Amino acid sequence: MKRSLAAVVALLTVAPLTAVSLSACDPKTKASDAHAEAPAAAETGTGAPAADDHAASTATSSEAPAAEGAVRIANAPDFAAVYPGGQVESPPTTADGPSGPGGLVTFKTEARPEAIIAFYKQRAEAAGLAPVMSLNQGDTVAFGAAEASNGATLQVVATAMEKAPTSVQLTWSAGQ
Repeated sequence: MKRSLAAVVALLTVAPLTAVSLSACDPKTKASDAHAEAPAAAETGTGAPAADDHAASTATSSEAPAAEGAVRIANAPDFAAVYPGGQVESPPTTADGPSGPGGLVTFKTEARPEAIIAFYKQRAEAAGLAPVMSLNQGDTVAFGAAEASNGATLQVVATAMEKAPTSVQLTWSAGQ
């Protein structure tokens, strides 16, 4: 049982990272400088400063409804905002590729995995993404959504940690 969970988590982790990493090898890509993003001011869905300096400034599109306290990531679609109250562990890794700009960010939150997944399901639906994958295995809950016509994707893996905040990995591609 743990082996199958590990395989699913590995697939959810490796596939998006490979796509982002390979796109970074393309001389036409413009990978972001993580150090330049770190000091960028973060804003919440309400316009108030966020507690986490690792998130980036507000995006301009309104693909998904603003959630009180959600931290928007620079150059990421609205559906890829950091869960309200989430503490980003390191600057997002981003790159431009054939399926548009994409990225990966990890964060911790006191929320339960089910609440985190419900948040991202709602944002994905509001942005026109359709569910393509879900997983509920022990302490780990995962969700994936995609928009077939433009290549936008969202993957979220949330794992409840014993005596620690929930660990979340969020990957996205904005599509064309």
